[in-house]
Amino acid sequence: MTNIRVLLSGYYGLGNGGDEALLATLLQMLPSTVTPVVLTANPEMTQQLYGVETYERKTIPQLWKAIRSCDALILGGGSLIQDATSAMNPVYYGGLISLGQRMGLKTIAWGQGIGPIERPFTRWLARNTLKGCTQISVRDRSSAQLLTDWGIPHFLAPDPVWALESKPVPELFDLPAPRVAVTLRSHKYLTPERLSHLTQALVDFQKATQTFIILLPFQKMKDLSIAESIYKRLPSDASKVIHIEEPRLLKGVYRGVEMSIGMRLHSLIMGASEKCRCFALSYDPKVNRLMEDLEIPGWDLVNLPKDPNIISKVWIEHYANGEAVPSDKLQYIVDRTLINQEVLHQVLG
Repeated sequence: MTNIRVLLSGYYGLGNGGDEALLATLLQMLPSTVTPVVLTANPEMTQQLYGVETYERKTIPQLWKAIRSCDALILGGGSLIQDATSAMNPVYYGGLISLGQRMGLKTIAWGQGIGPIERPFTRWLARNTLKGCTQISVRDRSSAQLLTDWGIPHFLAPDPVWALESKPVPELFDLPAPRVAVTLRSHKYLTPERLSHLTQALVDFQKATQTFIILLPFQKMKDLSIAESIYKRLPSDASKVIHIEEPRLLKGVYRGVEMSIGMRLHSLIMGASEKCRCFALSYDPKVNRLMEDLEIPGWDLVNLPKDPNIISKVWIEHYANGEAVPSDKLQYIVDRTLINQEVLHQVLG
C-alpha cells in the first residue's frame, strides 16, 4: 500500500506536553508509506513542529476537507474517550470516529486510556464507535477490562510515550548539578493550602540536598503560573523555570536530572523512561495506575501531609536512597510499547 493518507486526531495544538509527545510518538511509529494529516487547535504551530499537513480541529469546513482527503483515521493517544472533564470529549471524538466509519475509512483507537465514562449516552456512544474500529490499543488494565466487558477486541500495551526518542538539551548542562525536575498543574485537588505546603517542602528539600530545581511546566496555560510562584520562593541561583514545546527535547530534559517530582502522567513516564527516580503526586486514577505498575512512591493529593516537614523528609529520603525503574523492567516496558507500532503496521501496511 503506497501513499495512504491518514488523519490523526487528538488533543493536539493546545500546548500540552504529554499530548504533543503522543503525537510525536505516533508520527515516529507510522509506516513510511503513510502521509500524516493532523487535526489541531493550532495548525501553524503543529506544522512548524512536525512538518506535517494540518487542519483546524473544530472548524467544520476544515475538518470535512481533511477527513474527505484521507483513507484512514487514528484517534491518537491519551484520555480522549472519557466524560470526567467534559461530556463533549466522547461526543467529539466518538462522533469523529463514527463519521470516519460511515465514510468507509479504516479507524484505529491508538494508545487510549478509556474512561471514566459515567453518562449513559456517552457510554453508548463510546461502546458503539469503538466496536466499529478496525483496531484498538489501550494503555492500561482498566481500559482493557472495560473493552473486554463490552466484547470488543483490543491490544493492551504501555503508553506510547515510553518509546519516544528523546533529544539532549545542550543548555541544560550549563546549569548546576545535581538537578531535580518538578511538574505541577492546576487542579481542584491542588488547593492553595496544598500548593503552599508543597512549595515550602521544596524550599526545605533544595536547602537540604543542594540540588538545582528545574520547574518544568508541561502546559503553559495550566502549569506556568504555578511554576513561577514556586520559583519566587527558591534561591534564584538554584532554580529555573524551563518551558519546552518540542516533545523530544522535553523528554530529553530528564536525561540530565536525578529525580522527578510530578503530577502529570507523562512527566512521570518521561522521567522513568530516562532512568530518573520518580515521585508522584496523583490527581487522577491514571497516575495511580502508573504508581502501582512501576512501584513509584507518592501521595494522592487529597491525602497530602499537612506538614511540609514530613513532605520534604520523604523527598530527601527518596532522593538519597530511592531507585529508578530497574533496567530490565524498563526494557520490557519499552519492548511492549512497540505493540502500538505493530497495530499501526497491521492496519496501514
